[in-house]
Amino acid sequence: MMIIRMLAFAALGALLSAAGIAWAQAGRQPIDWSTVSLESIGSGPLPTASYKGHVVLLVNTASLCGFTGQYLGLQELWRRYKDKGLIVLGVPSNDFGGQEPGTKEEIKRFCEATFDVTFPMADKQVITGAGAHPLYRWAAAQTGALGTPSWNFHKILIGRDGRVIDWFSAAGGMGPKLERAIEAALAAKE
Repeated sequence: MMIIRMLAFAALGALLSAAGIAWAQAGRQPIDWSTVSLESIGSGPLPTASYKGHVVLLVNTASLCGFTGQYLGLQELWRRYKDKGLIVLGVPSNDFGGQEPGTKEEIKRFCEATFDVTFPMADKQVITGAGAHPLYRWAAAQTGALGTPSWNFHKILIGRDGRVIDWFSAAGGMGPKLERAIEAALAAKE
């Protein structure tokens, strides 16, 4: 009897969670990836128009942060899910604690040599306030104050339909909640 009760609560919890996500997304505006302009940390523009129909994990990064080790987890997510439609998009920023002071060449060299980063990385951007890159201004409008980055390695999960699904603070790390959200987003249709 206890097992049946536990299964019923688990099913009810999953149903309420899915309904809550659908309700939260209802008022959110989708991003038009074809209008997003980001320079690559390598050279030339990132192919953001091709992100349409993909799940995007948008992460503001920094080389000198206590959370910089999360590059390992981000690279693992990229390796594991890129063929299923996930794009991990790193956006270096010096907005918090001056923890990304380098040039794009220095940042690129650091990410590749230290963490073997192969996922797309943008050139350094401002991500907060009035001078924020338009992608981050859009994200802030979708997530509100609580979902806006307040430190490095803040993650914003964007669904195949271009709408924000959820956000994850740096302190939350690379845990199972993030991975479950990515898997659910990948399983969803556009």
